[in-house]
Amino acid sequence: MAASPALPPRIRSLLDPGRYPHPVDRVELVETHISWVLLAGAFAYKLKKPVTLPFVDYGSVERRRAHCAAELRLNRRYARDLYLEVVDFDGEPAVKMRRFDDACRLDRVCARGALTPAHLSGLARALAEFHAAAAIAPPSSRFGAPEQVMAPARANFDELDGLLPGESPRLTLLRAWTEAEFARCRDAFAARKAGGFVRECHGDLHLGNLVLLDGQVTPFDCIEFNEDFRWIDVASEIAFTYVDLLDHGQPGLACWLLNEWLSWRGDQDSGGALAVLRFYAVYRAMVRAKVAALQGRIEAAAAYLALAERLGAPPRLTLTITFGLSGSGKTTASSARLLADPAAATLRWRSDVERKRLFGLDADADSGGAIYSADASARTYARLADLARTTLAHGWPVIIDAAFLRRDERQAFAAIADGLGIPFDILACTAPLDTLRRRLDARRDDASEATAAVLEQQREWLEPLDDAERARASAPTPVRPD
Repeated sequence: MAASPALPPRIRSLLDPGRYPHPVDRVELVETHISWVLLAGAFAYKLKKPVTLPFVDYGSVERRRAHCAAELRLNRRYARDLYLEVVDFDGEPAVKMRRFDDACRLDRVCARGALTPAHLSGLARALAEFHAAAAIAPPSSRFGAPEQVMAPARANFDELDGLLPGESPRLTLLRAWTEAEFARCRDAFAARKAGGFVRECHGDLHLGNLVLLDGQVTPFDCIEFNEDFRWIDVASEIAFTYVDLLDHGQPGLACWLLNEWLSWRGDQDSGGALAVLRFYAVYRAMVRAKVAALQGRIEAAAAYLALAERLGAPPRLTLTITFGLSGSGKTTASSARLLADPAAATLRWRSDVERKRLFGLDADADSGGAIYSADASARTYARLADLARTTLAHGWPVIIDAAFLRRDERQAFAAIADGLGIPFDILACTAPLDTLRRRLDARRDDASEATAAVLEQQREWLEPLDDAERARASAPTPVRPD
């Protein structure tokens, strides 16, 4: 490419393919406000600009070298195959990365309609595992303290008031909502800091910083230059990706990602992620509004304000349970509900996952059948009832995915809904017996350990829906193709 006269001589020189110790036909330059990225053959080289800004200081070679080292260390936590080493070009440090096809970035994948629930399931599990291993903010640090959480939210409004004077009424209402939600969540923020949920995260987890490599979604390009952006609640991290999927017009996938992450993370109890997720989602939308306003994209900023308003207004609460024998399609039917949720607000708890969690097992662990006693089932349904109450208390509609073969199990959950005065729905699933057996024999990579023998036991326990229950039941889900 032709070199811009404004480029520093050292960057102009790196546009020469001969400067590199590996085959390079041509060099492409990608420039951001704080970096230059040189795409050279099979590799990419990222150099820091010698800038000093309110949020980053790359003013000296020593500082740029330290930030390059930090970028390498931080990104190798989850992208070891991408981030290779720090190299020098005539004394100037650069992060050497393995180059990937830009079309594989998740924003591009999403734009062409190729992003799938399976991609996001993999991402959710990878993020849950990454968050579980990430460094925990020291109790004495400022990170994650309630006032530290609220400070940038207030700063957003202070800046937006000047950037969007025509949106003053909406900003006033959103500011009031944020202050009220912060007051409601203050103790939860403190509890999450004390509980170790504030960690050294990625910090910038939008779709453009996720790439599909060999069928797996891999994060890259985390924030290395500002600790306050990186040391955050894991709930704030997932809220960023959640809001970005909504911004890309994918509420079903946003709902799916959130559910999968909660399922793997196990962070759903009272005082858990559910207590603070809505605050963080609105905050992330307001950050987007500010960035758009700073760029002069006034219509886009207004759209983000509208998104923040929707996120701050929870949809009508509902409690849905599934009903049916193993293999009848309960999880398929409840998954369809999640993917069709226009508000991306429905949360699902699966008995197969929560049963294993009660016994300290991952969802994909093999229990050997040891956790399927009558006592274990009673404990599992009690756990699911607690989750339903907690989720509803935090303003999220709920689906409980379990067999619910016994009438007393179903009545207990109907009582929860009736006590709150909210709709109760039974998602009834059926399929022919030979189909059920065939599905169970073919089942792989699922939290359920139900077998044909379990199916026979269930048939003995099954108490059909009575007339009152049928009146509250959805039409049976059609048999899915096998």
